[in-house]
Amino acid sequence: MNHQKFLAGLLACTMALALTACGGEAPAEETGPAGVAVQVETIAPGTIATENKVSGQISADNESVILIASTAKCTAVYKNAGDQVQAGDVICTLDLGSTLSSYNAARISYQSAVQSYQDQKGILDKQVSMAADNVNNTKALFEIGAASKLEVDQAELNYQNAVAGRNSALSQLEAGMQNAKSGVEQLDTALENVDSEGNVLAPQSGTLVTMNAAEGSYISNSMPLIVIDGAEQMKVTASVSETLVPKLSAGDSAEVYVSAIDRTFTATIRSVERAANMQTKLYTVVLTVPADVGGLLSGMFADVTFRTDVAEDTIVVPTEAILTSGDVRYVYVVEDGTAKYAEVTVGLTGSGVTEVTSGLKAGQKLVTVGQAYLSDGDAVRVVSGEE
Repeated sequence: MNHQKFLAGLLACTMALALTACGGEAPAEETGPAGVAVQVETIAPGTIATENKVSGQISADNESVILIASTAKCTAVYKNAGDQVQAGDVICTLDLGSTLSSYNAARISYQSAVQSYQDQKGILDKQVSMAADNVNNTKALFEIGAASKLEVDQAELNYQNAVAGRNSALSQLEAGMQNAKSGVEQLDTALENVDSEGNVLAPQSGTLVTMNAAEGSYISNSMPLIVIDGAEQMKVTASVSETLVPKLSAGDSAEVYVSAIDRTFTATIRSVERAANMQTKLYTVVLTVPADVGGLLSGMFADVTFRTDVAEDTIVVPTEAILTSGDVRYVYVVEDGTAKYAEVTVGLTGSGVTEVTSGLKAGQKLVTVGQAYLSDGDAVRVVSGEE
């Protein structure tokens, strides 16, 4: 029996091989669904705004800059860049002997000018008062016939000369006093944060971000000696064009990205200058950084994005879904498994999205991937995205 089964099997195999050799067809291969593979999304109304990106810079909101307007030798350094300082801390000591002597001399000169002005004013005011009394007395005598008209005229002339002389003398004294005051104020500015021993004092608490003094070297009077950033608040300063500035107002929000700390946050516009910088012809915009944003240091660069020209309840689609041929913009939508060509008119552009003002309506299936391989009327199959 087993022998018969073996022969039957062998015969079956032989017949199968013969049929194949004689042109018998092999089983057909399975084929996939027809149509161009695409991804789609359902069009829905949304909101879009024009994005305007500019560069900005981080700085402390309460930054203190110390500039010594005099060349001096640094004799000691107590703090270095990066240190935290408290208001009143001694940061360094400068040899300002000649400058301090000039300052003291200027103050003495100013005090002397003030005293001279006050003394001379008192004397001159008294002379004018006496001349006025003489006019009144002479007129009284003239009324009773005891003085002539010529004497009255002479008394009035003497009064006018006294007034003119007083005004001229006081004007000269006041000019000298103002010159002396100006000299003191200039030195006051130069030595605003320096005590009588040449110690440079921190005007506020914060971070010492700039320190341009080294022991034994001379400081420059053309650049800040010290810059201290207060720890309370930071700000962003940006410059914008004349086309953008009318669209910005205090209280508006902007997106800020700082690559140094790899962080994005929303800042509020504090002020918008209405006069352009004479050199750059750009307008300065200052934004307040939220208090909870940490890690920022003065001098860091920032990318600031202002969103303007907002359109709400409008058709917004991915920019990459829109194709261009010359001046014509068009998209493809899917209807009943078929690609339909549709010309569109675009409006605002945002980050990766574009407003379509005509040519599309909510609810249509927009091709977002694969549209470059389509022609009007092509069969399509949705491989991902929305069915």
